[in-house]
Amino acid sequence: MICSMTAFARADRHLEGYSLVWEIKAVNHRYLEVSPRLPDALRALENGVREKCRKALARGKVEVTLRYQQDDSEASLELNEELVKQLSDVSRRVGDIVQHPGQVNPMEILRYPGVLSTRQLDVELLQNESLSLLDEALKALVDTRRREGEQLGQLIVDRLDGIGTQIEIVKAAIPRIKDAQRERLRTRIQDVIDSPDPDRLEQELVMLAQKMDVDEELDRLVTHVSEVRRILKKGGHIGRRLDFLMQELNREANTLASKSVDSETTAAAVELKVLIEQMREQIQNIE
Repeated sequence: MICSMTAFARADRHLEGYSLVWEIKAVNHRYLEVSPRLPDALRALENGVREKCRKALARGKVEVTLRYQQDDSEASLELNEELVKQLSDVSRRVGDIVQHPGQVNPMEILRYPGVLSTRQLDVELLQNESLSLLDEALKALVDTRRREGEQLGQLIVDRLDGIGTQIEIVKAAIPRIKDAQRERLRTRIQDVIDSPDPDRLEQELVMLAQKMDVDEELDRLVTHVSEVRRILKKGGHIGRRLDFLMQELNREANTLASKSVDSETTAAAVELKVLIEQMREQIQNIE
């Protein structure tokens, strides 16, 4: 399986009294760089967050943000109903004693110590829920990376097919180019002397053949293309290996261009370089 390094994932969970939201943003990077952004109440999770990211991801610059919000509602408050009943009974009894009692104000009762209390936050439960939710967010991130990685892999395969086409074009052109160069050289020598020396002609042809011999470059191109296909099929964390092979492919394409003595092979070498550069840009996003 091929994975892209660029992806975004979000996971949220609503629990009684609070809500949690993880957002993960990842872009390409040479190594794995994790930057957790946690609320103060959950700062202790940083090492756990880094460890989970290291297990799920191999490369990429990753921003991991946790948002925690406690509900501002009655759900976050607890009413001591038994105390309210006691206070109400006492108020009525006081009213029976006082000659002109006033109406009991509920707000006054609410101000009485112990009537209202804030629900105590279970930190351990909150941490466990946060890490559990992070697993969901990381899974979503990895799934997105894999989908994008499959698309990148197909684009690379398309470019490899294009490289194979250009290699066949050069191979097919070589016999014609050699014949044309042989005739051109024969004509040049004929212009210099009436009866060309066969040995000299042969020496010139050998030197020319050495200069324009690209069989070795073509063989290496074919070998590198086969290796790229093998690595793509194998999958895994292959970005660095593919990047190295792009350098090798580019080196052979440059040599092919420098040895070209024909417009057709020059055009093929230029197209090779374009295809290799396109693959290199795509591979930069592969984990």
